[in-house]
Amino acid sequence: MSSYFANAGVMLIQFAFGAIVLLLVARLLAEAVRADFHNPICQFLYRSTNPVLTPLKRVIPNFRRINLAALLLAWLAEVIKNLLQYLLMELRPSWPGLLLLGVADLLDFLAVLYLLMILAWALLSFVSLDARHPLIPLLGRLVEPVLRPFRRVLPTPGNLDLSPMVAILAILLLRILIVGPLLDLGHRLIL
Repeated sequence: MSSYFANAGVMLIQFAFGAIVLLLVARLLAEAVRADFHNPICQFLYRSTNPVLTPLKRVIPNFRRINLAALLLAWLAEVIKNLLQYLLMELRPSWPGLLLLGVADLLDFLAVLYLLMILAWALLSFVSLDARHPLIPLLGRLVEPVLRPFRRVLPTPGNLDLSPMVAILAILLLRILIVGPLLDLGHRLIL
């Protein structure tokens, strides 16, 4: 019976920390691509993360357009999530493993987020939506830096943009070749 409670606890921890990491990563990406601040989604991101990030940014300044404070907090959230999950399973994890798992989980989170955003962007290009909807320009700004390098080298047969498909393939390869080994190494180091 206690394993059911542990599984429920793990699910709740993953949900709560996933939401925190999503807010921090979305803020980081919105700043990096200089998304329109007047966009209601961006305003929500800034308002919800400013109470934590503003004091921290005084100590940890941005590097170019990268919000290092948001990146550090997202990584710490992944580390704490993993620590709580292992403690819930009554295991004592090692710190080197936890720190590496935090990096691997954050990279995996970014990869999956971009995978979903590119897929959504590609699907939205087939549907006629109101371009004034706040999600459309924001999503375009977020996926453009990833798609741009592929657009430079790929042909466009019949005005068909192949860059989303190749970008998704590249992200899937990144998950297999980089994130997967990091997760494996982190799990080996953790116990």
